Amino acid sequence: MKKQKGILINRELSWLSFNDRVLQEAEDVSVPLIERLKFLGIFSNNRDEFFRVRVATLTRIVKHQKKAEELMGENPVRLLNNIQKTVIEQQIKFEKIYQTLRSELEKNNIFILNERQLTLEKGVFIKNFFREKVLPSLFPIMLDNASKFPYLKDKSGYLIIKLGKKLKEKKNKYALIEVPTDVLSRFVVLPKEKEKNFIMLLDDVIRYCLEDVFTNFEHDYITAYNIKLTRDAEIDMDNDLSKSFVEKITKGLKDRKKGQPVRLVYDSEITPEVLSFIMKQIKLGKEENPIPGGRYHNFKDFIKFPNVGPPELSYKKTVPHKHPDFKDQTSLLKIIKKKDVLLTYPYQSFDHLIDLLREASIDPKVISIKITLYRVAQNSNIVKALINALKNGKIVVAVIELQARFDEESNIYWANKLQEEGAKVIYGVPGLKVHTKLFLISRKEGGELCNYAHVGTGNFNGDTAKVYTDHSLLTTDKRITDEAEKLFTFYTDNLKIGTYKHLLVSPFTMRKQLTQLLNKEIQNARKNIPAAVTLKLNNLVDPEVIKKLYEASSEGVKIKLIVRGICSLVAGVKGLSDNIEAISIVDKFLEHSRVFIFYNGGDQKYFISSADWMARNFDHRSEVAVPIYDISIQQQLKKIMDILWADNTKARVLGSLQNNEYRKTESKNKVRAQEEIYNSFRLKKN
Repeated sequence: MKKQKGILINRELSWLSFNDRVLQEAEDVSVPLIERLKFLGIFSNNRDEFFRVRVATLTRIVKHQKKAEELMGENPVRLLNNIQKTVIEQQIKFEKIYQTLRSELEKNNIFILNERQLTLEKGVFIKNFFREKVLPSLFPIMLDNASKFPYLKDKSGYLIIKLGKKLKEKKNKYALIEVPTDVLSRFVVLPKEKEKNFIMLLDDVIRYCLEDVFTNFEHDYITAYNIKLTRDAEIDMDNDLSKSFVEKITKGLKDRKKGQPVRLVYDSEITPEVLSFIMKQIKLGKEENPIPGGRYHNFKDFIKFPNVGPPELSYKKTVPHKHPDFKDQTSLLKIIKKKDVLLTYPYQSFDHLIDLLREASIDPKVISIKITLYRVAQNSNIVKALINALKNGKIVVAVIELQARFDEESNIYWANKLQEEGAKVIYGVPGLKVHTKLFLISRKEGGELCNYAHVGTGNFNGDTAKVYTDHSLLTTDKRITDEAEKLFTFYTDNLKIGTYKHLLVSPFTMRKQLTQLLNKEIQNARKNIPAAVTLKLNNLVDPEVIKKLYEASSEGVKIKLIVRGICSLVAGVKGLSDNIEAISIVDKFLEHSRVFIFYNGGDQKYFISSADWMARNFDHRSEVAVPIYDISIQQQLKKIMDILWADNTKARVLGSLQNNEYRKTESKNKVRAQEEIYNSFRLKKN
């Protein structure tokens, strides 16, 4: 599809619009105060990853500008300029929100102190804390004496220190200190005074004690400025055939840490000569995103801001409900044998999956467990259950994707652990990222082999399952389990692709089958048969399917889109997308599940999927969408989707202006979907 003005929103600019929705949560006075600070951290962490991946990629592309413009349909330099302009605007907004939050914290007896605001008593506490905890982790580098400017690590924050002399003939000295947040908390909680809580950032603890660090140097004053460098996070793979895939990934991870700089964030109070010196040393030009900021950087640390003060300043803890089918202490395998089960996180407990794998690991009738692992928790109970299965004589086959960005090291660690215990570990598929969320338990029953399948939308990660909304289908339906078995055969032998009538499988059938489903809606609309599509996605980018959605809209198909992140489609354009409505929900939980519903002339088709509607998911990844055949589960999904669509509290309208206006509905009642869904599961439990 040829890109036309107003037809497709650039994915990078759409992503920035999404991150602005995160920033809105920090601004929203209805959000508990400490959580608003944490949303600043999420915003900052998101932006760091955006620069490490997307901006880094664009920076590479600029080197081939003419060819890149033909492929992208736009000028990459102009796009980078637009990105930088938007980022600076968001940074200004960010700083205003932060200062507002500091004022609100003070009204609630929480004070973030800097080095100039300490009483004598607090100063003594900080000095003692510094000598005992901080100083052993500080390793200043004198820039004057260094033959080479020190390497600045990605994700780390630094203080540039100026040891100043009042007399012009005396030469100033400069030093660099890494803020040691890898070993210490960014936040130092000082002793309370009655109802008052005091917190100091580690940066300011160091500032307060700089005289104790530089006792050997003559100076009249000391100043310190915060800087942070973001590097290209792409992994380059060499073509050395003598190296294993694991060796190549491991080398790539080491090289990533030395990636090219793509952004420098600095304290806007920094002196021009110091800034110029730094940029020259790290070879960063003005066109490569130097961004003035406030006094502090690495706000990602604010995700872990301490929960001080009264409980109402933080979200009330939501305890996941037990699934009603699993509430009694009985065999989960027996329950799944009788009926399909849908688990919905974080509203229902992820522990059910661990319980199921634990049961399978000791069941004498279970022969094997096969699983795909994309991102697992740091202390993974899923992997522990697999290791237990191995110790109990089961066959375990683990397809581990080593190219799961930023989780490569963790995945290598768990791959080695499983191999040590005797599992068959498959490192993905050459040329494809394995992004499916599958496991298959094979059990001998009455002389026959019965397969129990899991097909889901989220990773087998107990940590993210507490904050990501996802679905897991558990079934023994042979239409699904037989095709899941074919996929595991493909992972073992890449020549055996298999045929799929029920599962939608990327890169083989998903694009074609989704197009056919959309065409069916178009045909029905032309026959004046009611036609509708409801989609819930993280990202909607692929030009071909967007074109098909535009076509469906122009033919009268009613389309509802719930897209959390990037949405390149423009809804509500007269003559093009009149029948498309698009919203995005950003709230306490991260909306991660993918759900596709096609009206199909009244015989509705329901799917849950691991795949967003992006070219990479359709063409360059192994993905699965599974049909939901069970009527009661279809009704569960419909209820959830109806509640999400009714949201008029946390839903924003996705339009061409990308201004993230909060959605208004005809309902007089406030609907906050995530709370409604959680409560609906609680009522069901009772």
